[in-house]
Amino acid sequence: MSNQIQNSNNKKLYDLTERTAKFGENIIDFAKILPNTVINRPLINQIVRAGTSIGANYMEADAAESKKDFQHKINLCKKEAKETMHWLRMLAKANIDKTDTCREFYKEVHELVLIFSTIVARSKQIKK
Repeated sequence: MSNQIQNSNNKKLYDLTERTAKFGENIIDFAKILPNTVINRPLINQIVRAGTSIGANYMEADAAESKKDFQHKINLCKKEAKETMHWLRMLAKANIDKTDTCREFYKEVHELVLIFSTIVARSKQIKK
């Protein structure tokens, strides 16, 4: 399975490995600027774990040994992306001044969920 997708204009190549890694890096940077409060500590821990594991699971999917393994790892990517959406919502509630940033992250991770959902659906259509 290829980790690259071209947009409709064929001008720019999107590398899903890079995109998921950059997302994880951005989550780490965001976590560093959040106040270290009793409420934020567990939320930060959870979002860093979920947000960075999307890319790790995608790397595993890209190196899958079988179609079944690939589908499993892509489903894990989708699951972690959806979990990240939840933690972003909780962080936005706990940090009203960071709501706009959380929304931007939410949009990106929602796009990742849609991409992974499409990959899962298409991989089920491909017969070996």
